[in-house]
Amino acid sequence: MSDSQIRTAEGIAQKSSNEIDRRGRQIQTIQSLLTERQEVLVAMWELAKLESQEAGFSSTIEGLKAFSEALVDYSALGHFEIYERIIGGNERRGNVKKVASTIYPVISKTTEQFVDFNDKYDGADDQESLTNLHKDLSLIGESIAERIESEDQLLHAMNETAMNEAALVI
Repeated sequence: MSDSQIRTAEGIAQKSSNEIDRRGRQIQTIQSLLTERQEVLVAMWELAKLESQEAGFSSTIEGLKAFSEALVDYSALGHFEIYERIIGGNERRGNVKKVASTIYPVISKTTEQFVDFNDKYDGADDQESLTNLHKDLSLIGESIAERIESEDQLLHAMNETAMNEAALVI
């Protein structure tokens, strides 16, 4: 092999290695998002259970804080680690960009709803501040379901493309 062929082979190997590293980080981010999502659902279930059992005020507040924190973390992870990258023009895969542009209005709307819910209950300090919690929890549950449905479309597109690209590298 000539020096130029060796350099070309090294360049191809480096590019493949970088692509594999990038996809590995993407898989890790997706896994983190799914973990955060699960934590939100568990915290919501726990809060709904407390509320339906008419648990004490302090237990309900504690559950509400845990749920709100999980909700904000989940929303932030998706926004800053996945959607911002796509919106910023750093996504090259056409099918992923197409799905993202379709679902982004839902993601944006649900993010606003999550922030509004968090803001509303952030300072809850008496029983009266929890008057609409049951109704609001029901509405936020619908928003979470809508977001999950939209996110799953994007995650499917990302995973499908990653699997196809991995097959090309191998």
